[in-house]
Amino acid sequence: MPATEYQGSFLGRISIRRNQIVSMDGNHEQEIEDLEIFQKHVADRFSDLLSASDATADASVDPLLSIAWLRKLLDVFLCCEAEFKALVFMGRDPSHIARPPLDRLIPELLERVVKALDVCNAVTHGVESVRHWHKLAEIAVTALEQRPIGEGQVRRAKKALSSLVASMTVEDKESSNSKATERAWSFGRRGSKDRVAGQFRSLSWTVSKSWSAAKQIQSMLGNIAAPRGAESTGLALPVFVMSIVLSFVTWTLVAAIPCQERSGLPTHFPIPRQLSWAQSIIGLQDRIGEDWKKKEKKGSAGLLEEMQKMEKLGQSLIEFADSFHFPAEPERVEEVAAQVTELAETCRKMEEGLGPLQQQIREVFHRMVRSRGEMLDILDQAGKVSSPIM
Repeated sequence: MPATEYQGSFLGRISIRRNQIVSMDGNHEQEIEDLEIFQKHVADRFSDLLSASDATADASVDPLLSIAWLRKLLDVFLCCEAEFKALVFMGRDPSHIARPPLDRLIPELLERVVKALDVCNAVTHGVESVRHWHKLAEIAVTALEQRPIGEGQVRRAKKALSSLVASMTVEDKESSNSKATERAWSFGRRGSKDRVAGQFRSLSWTVSKSWSAAKQIQSMLGNIAAPRGAESTGLALPVFVMSIVLSFVTWTLVAAIPCQERSGLPTHFPIPRQLSWAQSIIGLQDRIGEDWKKKEKKGSAGLLEEMQKMEKLGQSLIEFADSFHFPAEPERVEEVAAQVTELAETCRKMEEGLGPLQQQIREVFHRMVRSRGEMLDILDQAGKVSSPIM
C-alpha cells in the first residue's frame, strides 16, 4: 500500500475514534492497537527504503542516497509526522499532555525540531553547491561531446572538471557553504514563538561559521531513550519513534549533501535492536554509517549518489585530458564517449531532481514550523488546565 494510502486510512481511523470517544482513559486497548498500527506503518515505509537500497542491480530502483531516494525519504518523514500528530494530539484532552512523562518528552522533541530546522537550512545551502558542481559537469559534457575531439575542447573540459573535483574534496570548514562569517537562520530557540496574523514569522538568528551540523545531530541524539515498563505501551512510545525518525532523516541529509562542519558526525543511533519497527532504520543507518566513515577519511563532499558518480567520472576524464594528444586513439575516444554519456545521464538526473528536492526540503521545514506551533499551543492549553485556580 502506498504511503499516502497508509496515512489517509490511519488518520481517518483516529479522527472517527476520537470523535466517538468522550473519555480516553477507558480505551487503553484501542490506544495500544493504534500504537501498533503506527509502528507497523513506520516499519513498512522504511523497509521499502531499505529494499530499494539492496536492489543495486535493478535499474528501475532508485539507488540508496540518490536524489530520487532522498525525496522518497522526505515523503516517508511527512507521512510519519502526520500520523504521529494524529495519534498523540488529535482530539485529545490537553491535560493528557501535561502528565508525566509527556510533560518532559514533548518539550524535548520540540527542541529536536528546532535543531532539525537549522539543519534543513544548512542542507538547502548545500544543494546550491551541488547545483554549481552540476553546471561545471555540464560544461565538460558539452565540450567532450563534440567531434572530433580537439585540444580546445579538452582544455575547456579539464578546466571545468578540475574546478569541480577540487571544490568537492575540500574540507567542510573551507567549503563554499561556510565562506560567510555569519549566517542568518530561520527559527528561534527554546519555546519562543512569534506569530503575525495567525501565521508563523521566521525569527532571525545568526551563528558564526563555527556552527556544526555534526554537533546539531549529536545534540538531537543526546537525550533520546527508549521508554521502559508501562511507558513502552503508552504515548511515550510514539514520541520516541518520532524522535528517531526525525533524527535519522536529518542525519541522512547531512551525510548525503554538503553541509557546514560534519567532522565527527555520529554513525550509531540509540535504538534497541530488538524493536521490530526499527529494524529497517537500523539497517539503513548501519549501511550509511559505514559509507560515511569511508568517505570522511577521504574528505568527500558527501554521499549523494549522483555526486559520487560525478566525482569519479570527473577524475577519470581529467586523467584522459592530461594525456591527450591530437588526434586521440579511436579506442580511447570510444572509452571516453561512454564515460561522457554516463556523466550526461547523471547531469540529467540532477537537472530534473535537485529543484524538486530543494523544494521538498523547504516543505519539510515549513511542516515542522507549523507542527511545532500547534504543539506549543497544546502545551499552553495543558499548562492552563493543570495550573491550580487561585
